[in-house]
Amino acid sequence: MTSTAQAPKSGAGTAHPDHLGHVIFIAAAAAMGGFLFGYDSSVINGAVEAIRDRYDVGSAALAQVIAIALIGCAIGAATAGRIADRIGRIRCMQIAAVLFTISAVGSAVPFALWDLAFWRVVGGFAIGMASVIGPAYIAEVAPPAYRGRLGSFQQAAIVIGIAVSQLVNWGLLNAADGDQRGKLMGLEAWQVMLGVMVVPAVLYGLLSFAIPESPRFLISVGKHERARQILAEVEGKDVDLDARVAEIEGAMKSEHKSGFKDLLGGSFFFKPIVWVGIGLSVFQQFVGINVAFYYSSTLWQSVGVDPTDSFFYSFTTSIINIVGTVIAMIFVDRVGRKPLAIIGSIGMVVGLALEAWAFSYHLVDGKLPAAQGWIALIAAHIFVLFFALSWGVVVWVMLGEMFPNRIRAAALGVAAAAQWIANWAITASFPSLADWNLSVTYVIYTAFAALSIPFVLKFVTETKGKSLEEMG
Repeated sequence: MTSTAQAPKSGAGTAHPDHLGHVIFIAAAAAMGGFLFGYDSSVINGAVEAIRDRYDVGSAALAQVIAIALIGCAIGAATAGRIADRIGRIRCMQIAAVLFTISAVGSAVPFALWDLAFWRVVGGFAIGMASVIGPAYIAEVAPPAYRGRLGSFQQAAIVIGIAVSQLVNWGLLNAADGDQRGKLMGLEAWQVMLGVMVVPAVLYGLLSFAIPESPRFLISVGKHERARQILAEVEGKDVDLDARVAEIEGAMKSEHKSGFKDLLGGSFFFKPIVWVGIGLSVFQQFVGINVAFYYSSTLWQSVGVDPTDSFFYSFTTSIINIVGTVIAMIFVDRVGRKPLAIIGSIGMVVGLALEAWAFSYHLVDGKLPAAQGWIALIAAHIFVLFFALSWGVVVWVMLGEMFPNRIRAAALGVAAAAQWIANWAITASFPSLADWNLSVTYVIYTAFAALSIPFVLKFVTETKGKSLEEMG
């Protein structure tokens, strides 16, 4: 994004911190925001049917309560950068931690459906903030030689957060004898599920007091001496600290603040490269991945799976999600972005098509026939695995790399906004679509997975091994 050719050489590119463990702790603490991102996004999975029953709402209204958090996500993501530039990265994390805590408490003891929806928006705002501030802070604090590996902490934390939320839900459901509305600690089980998030939220807040402010922010507000101390702490004493501060200052001065008008051009409003970014974001969501994390328990119960088993299957799906993410982290720089995306799309088509076929069978005594039930379960895990090892990671990597320096920030913002909107569309529409025809719903997701293959082949340029400057 910047040119620092005239700055003195600081040696940061090959620097190694004196205490790598401390730097790992800093990155892991910041990535707690990613853990809460994953946890808060998917913990609602365990409460869907109980909310439907307690408030006696139809699928359309229920979907809006589930999906409304995404409105908060979009607002939080859009404003986090500005907040962080004004008051600092650490203060931004602390605000997010407070909002996560408030949302957890409010969601656990709502007195009406609209009240629950409001606390979902508050939690969504915190998710949006965490989705932006975590990666930005880690990138600014991590030594260049370790930036890629430490940056992957955020995605790893998200998928671990999803898995832990499903494990907690399963454990609480078992404690309530399989009844989502069973009593636990004076509350219904689903309320405790939503309230447990207080624990990681408070931990996130406490950890934010144990890590240093970003040197980049400190330099931007004139606190050069403190910035030097932190740079020595995270990059090692062998780095020329005066030259390093000069590098950062020079980079910040030469940055182009891209705006919305920089994205305009071409025959269809936006520049073609911006449409490619929007397309990647939309395809990532339109294959229906978040149905697996927001509604999987409800989905399995709708085809006759016992509630406790449905919660367990949601947990195993989350473990598969972690495995796939690790595979992607290993191979994204070796195989390349495009091949991994295409492999993932093919696998998703197979998994989704098998689910659509299995769900086309009529229920017998409220259950799918045994063979179709097992095929649906295995296919769901295949789908999540291939998504996680490809589109789950590749899209975010490519969005960070594919845009020319001059428009990168603004274009990434538009692509991310498109992703939240697409996420909302799928989340809000699934309950009504499933009530109408579950099999056809999965045919639609299969079609989008299939269409993603020619889209990648024709419009997406491989970014593996290229510097950001080579993007134009």
